[in-house]
Parts: sequence; C-alpha cells; structure tokens
Amino acid sequence: MSLAIAHSRALSGMHAEPVTVELHIANGNPAFNLVGLPEVEVRESRDRVRAAIQTAGFDFPYRKLTANLAPAEIPKESGRFDLPIAISLLAASGQLPVKRLAEFEFAGELGLNGDLRPVRGALAMALAAKASGRTLIVPAASAAEAALAPGAHVLSAQSLLQVAAHVAGRQSLAAASVATSASAPTYPDFSDVRGQAQAKRALEIAAAGRHNVLLIGPPGTGKSMLAHRLPSILPPMSEQEAVESAALLSLVGKFRADAFAERPIRAPHHSASAAALVGGGSDPKPGEISLAHHGVLFLDEFAEYDRRILEVLREPLENRAINISRAARQVTYPANFMLIAAMNPCPDGYLGAQIAAKPCRCTPDQIARYRGRISGPLLDRIDMQITVPMQGSDMLRDPSKGLGEASAVIRERVVEANGRALLRQGKPNALLGVGELAELCALDASSEALMQQATVKMGLSARAQHRVVRVARTIADLAGVEPIALSHLAEALGYRQT
Repeated sequence: MSLAIAHSRALSGMHAEPVTVELHIANGNPAFNLVGLPEVEVRESRDRVRAAIQTAGFDFPYRKLTANLAPAEIPKESGRFDLPIAISLLAASGQLPVKRLAEFEFAGELGLNGDLRPVRGALAMALAAKASGRTLIVPAASAAEAALAPGAHVLSAQSLLQVAAHVAGRQSLAAASVATSASAPTYPDFSDVRGQAQAKRALEIAAAGRHNVLLIGPPGTGKSMLAHRLPSILPPMSEQEAVESAALLSLVGKFRADAFAERPIRAPHHSASAAALVGGGSDPKPGEISLAHHGVLFLDEFAEYDRRILEVLREPLENRAINISRAARQVTYPANFMLIAAMNPCPDGYLGAQIAAKPCRCTPDQIARYRGRISGPLLDRIDMQITVPMQGSDMLRDPSKGLGEASAVIRERVVEANGRALLRQGKPNALLGVGELAELCALDASSEALMQQATVKMGLSARAQHRVVRVARTIADLAGVEPIALSHLAEALGYRQT
C-alpha cells in the first residue's frame, strides 16, 4: 500500500492536540517532502528518519515521499514526530501492517542508529492518549513520566526496531511503569531558623490558607531561609495537583520522576525577563509562575525587579492563570502559586536596623523611590506584609535561645487547618470568592467595627479588606474555631501594617 496513517500529538499549552501523520509513496524523482506547518527541527527529521530506517535494517524507498502532518494550522515542533513518520513510512512501503497503526499513538526522536531519545510533554500526551482510547508508545527515557497519567496505557521502547517488532506482532513492548523515589521528599527545616517568631507564625498562616507574603527586613535577617523552608510545612499534594505540576514541568524538560509530588519552589533572579517570569516566546512556553503551580514562587530582592515585569504578576495573582497571546497562538497556563517576596526596607538595607556600625544613610526621597517600585495595586494582592527584624548576636550564638519548632510539628497544624477549609468550602481560604466571604467569613459587630476603623486609618481598598478577612478566616481555622473572633481579625490586620 502506498499510503499509511499514524497518530501523534503536538503540544499547545497544557494540551496535546491530535496530529495525523499521513505518508504517501508515489512514482517520480526521489524526494522526501514534509508539509503541515513543520518547524525547523521537524523538517530535519527527514535525514534522521532515513538514517534510522537504514541502520535498523529496513529498506528505505527512494521514491517520491510526502509526509503530511495534519491539521496544517497547528505548528509542529521538536523531534517527537520522527517515530510516527518512520513507522508510517515503513507501513506505506509494505514493511509493517497498516491496519495496526490505528491502535497506537507514537512520539519519539530518532537517533541516526535508530535509538529513541526522550521528548518533552510525555505526560500531557499520555493524558490525551487515554481520552482517545489509544496506546501511547514513547521512548524509554520518557516512559516513567508518561506512566504517571492515571489510567493511560503507555508502552516503553528503546529503538525503532523494537517499535516495528511490536506493530508487526513479533515482540511485545514492555508497559511503562512509574519510577519510585528512593526516599521521601526532604526540605530544609524551620528549626534551623533562630528567633523570628512573628515571621514563622505568619508563614504558618500563609501555608494553611495559601496566602501571599512579603517579607521586609535588613540583609541577613533570615528572609531567604524562611522562604526556602516554606514547602516543608505545606500540605501534601493531591494526585491531581501532582499530575498538573509534573505536566507543566514536562513542557520545558524540567520534570524529574524522583521529585514527583514535591511542592515546587521557583526562585528566578531579579534580572529575569517578563517572558521568563510569566511565559512567552513565539511558541509560548510556561514561565516561572506556571512552573511554581501548586508550589512556591520566591522573588528575592523584590524591589530590584523591573516594575513593568512585576506588574504582569497582577493578573495571575488574581485569576490564578496567565493568558499568553501571540499573533498566531493564544495559550492559557495555570499559575496557582504562593508568592513569597523579600526585600530590604531601603536601598542600603539598614533602615530601622539600629546598628551603630551601619547606620542608614538613605534620604526620604531615596526610600520613597525604592518602595515606589512596588505599585499599590500589586501590594493590594499580597495578603501579608511582615517585618523581619535584625536578631541579636546572643540569639544566634546561644544554643539555648531562639530554638523553634521543627517543620513536622508546624505542618501538622497546617494540614489540620487546611483540612477544615477543604471540608467547609472545598478550597484554600485564599481562593474564596468575594461572594463567598459574606457566608463563610462573617464578622460579628465588634469585628465589623474594627474593620471599619482600620479601613479608614490604613486606607484599605476593597480588595485589601477582602484579603484581610481571608487571612482572619485562616487564623480561626488554625485556632480550631468556626466563627472569626475579634482577636483573629486584629492579628490579620497586624500583618498589613508594614
């Protein structure tokens, strides 16, 4: 038969769109044409496929070959189409049975010796293949990732020869299996941080309710230490959260099977571009905010970021997703992350530190310009703003002082409080909608009066008021009580006075 059709997938955001690889063999001058909007790396597959077929011991037909990747309007990128092109060519030339191709979807880059190399987005392709009812065949190096898709049938192959033998019915491929981690996830422990009781309390509240936090303090006070230890007290990831996080990391080749179900923490440098932070490119890829999905995004030296770059955080902080629009493509990536930002109180960092050897020399104008790099609308979206003061030398050197609780102890309280929120409303308190606040976060008369006074005195916007109430709801959950008390609201307001 001169025509064969194989099935594959092209990545479009978080989704793996179906692609039909049609290969036709006709009489005429020898040629190998690829059509269907292939990118450069896909066009180069002609040479890889030819060499792989020959080294695997098959006959390469020197006739007029046309491979069509349909639908034509979807851009095709990477070497994932090498394997389906090679298999459809072998079937069209009569070296493999054509009828069996309908049972499978193929993805894999070919080496010149016929070996299969890993591909990005194997998990997204496996999830889509499950919905289609077909079996996905992927390189062995990508099999453990693809096997994470619940209910998907995934086969693992080392080479083109193995795939051909399976399609021909001569030898079966092994089913892909999930790699098991040798040990449980390990994070830096909160017990390493001496003192800073208020900051630790604030991060416990943030972890329980998934609230955003800004840490402000002089250099060396432990802001980065606290931020990097936050994942150690977050609740365990659900299976759905773990799969979503893994799928996003897979899109950029950052997935590690041994780190499956670990809360991601992303810490881009303050020189990062807008595209690196929120995603983008001609073929839009997820940025740091999406790679931190269901985890932590830590932005150190917050005020050193370009203000225009920080402003693009406003949409994902509100909507928990980011929309990337290009002339030919529009992609939406999830971005449900916890923002932990850290900054100095002034340009030289020592405002309020009360260190005789290092007095703050910043003028009021310099301090105003420095803090003005963080816009009011962005600050409104950060639930808690905490001062992290300088610690005395006795606190750091005396082993009997400043000892804190271990992460495991704090995590038990966080998990319990988070469980109360999930039982009550099915989501963390930070995700409560405005319409849900009146029902789930009702304030008594004394609390309402305090909120009115704070609104006038602190100049709280409607958004800031809602965020204060959400934090108070989390404090009440940590206390194990249902109604929000005056003390809970007062503590929540205290976290916005920086």
